[in-house]
Amino acid sequence: MRILHLIDTLGAGGKERQLTELLKGLSKRTGIDARLIILSETVHYSYVKRLGLRIYFLKRRIRRDPGVFLELFKICRQFQPDILHSWESMCSLYALPIAKILKIPFISGTVRDAPSKIKLFGKTWKRTRLTFFFSQIVLANSLAGLKSYNVPKDKGCCIYNGFDFSRADNLAEKQTVRKKYKITTPKVVGMVARFHPRKDYATFILSALQILERNRDVTFLAIGGGTTLNNCIKIVPAKFRNNIRFLGKLKEIESIVNIFDVGVLASYADGISNSIMEYMALGKPVVATDHGGTREIVIHNKTGFLVEPKNPEEMAAKIEFLLNDRETARVMGQEGYKRLRHEFSLEKMTKGYIELYRLCNRKSSI
Repeated sequence: MRILHLIDTLGAGGKERQLTELLKGLSKRTGIDARLIILSETVHYSYVKRLGLRIYFLKRRIRRDPGVFLELFKICRQFQPDILHSWESMCSLYALPIAKILKIPFISGTVRDAPSKIKLFGKTWKRTRLTFFFSQIVLANSLAGLKSYNVPKDKGCCIYNGFDFSRADNLAEKQTVRKKYKITTPKVVGMVARFHPRKDYATFILSALQILERNRDVTFLAIGGGTTLNNCIKIVPAKFRNNIRFLGKLKEIESIVNIFDVGVLASYADGISNSIMEYMALGKPVVATDHGGTREIVIHNKTGFLVEPKNPEEMAAKIEFLLNDRETARVMGQEGYKRLRHEFSLEKMTKGYIELYRLCNRKSSI
């Protein structure tokens, strides 16, 4: 079975991480030839180049470059994929006409979040309506995402993200990580996410400030880059700048998360968060916003706590509780690890995708 994946970029992001994890899983299966088209030269997850699969870089000269369509058509004619799987709406606009001309089953895998509201007749609404209509399958990584985008029930499919537990092997020593980032407090709380309007770093920082007013033995780490970073830095008073640290984009995420006592995610529109999976894989209790697909992975009062959006007081209280009750934190971390192993493994995700590809392939031949 030949699968052709399309994505705009392989920068540091959730869907980019999951695509590379899926390609890793598919590369270990016999009878599957998976290839990748990237519409830029950006590759954050460089291990994809070591998987032994064919990667095509079709760099756009302008946003709607007709040359990309012609190159993509040529690749499809030569490779003759059984499935075209797009991870971006722009990729879908290039690929859908080709899928129709060459009669290739098309999967729209663009639903990776779960916003509470999508602007009627806005850019996102128009693109999703168009691509959903012409797709055989509309794939989401959460049930909340299918609902948010109002995906037709006869086309909608949910496959949860998967975590490769080998990523938690060969971690740097905790003391080495602490020394590298000059962390001297006994407790560490972290949030790993882009600085983006859909990520609520402000609530994370405000909750940190409340805790630090009472107790200065905690370091709060904000890990990621993005458009709202500078505004978030300005929230932190000078007296707390040693306790609230902005580390930027990092590749050794697992080694950093390993020094956390609590993993936090404040957000507005997540599907299944890669950050939460990383926390759980390393046995960390989670405090996260009760929104979107987060409630599908975090079990309240068992693997962590779900808190109201934009409520720094509640978030601070739950973080502080876990910092002070080490036994509850340990048990919640263990429960999260077990849940991730059972429901969100790379093996389970890969199997789900293969079953979906086979189903699409069978339907197209009828």
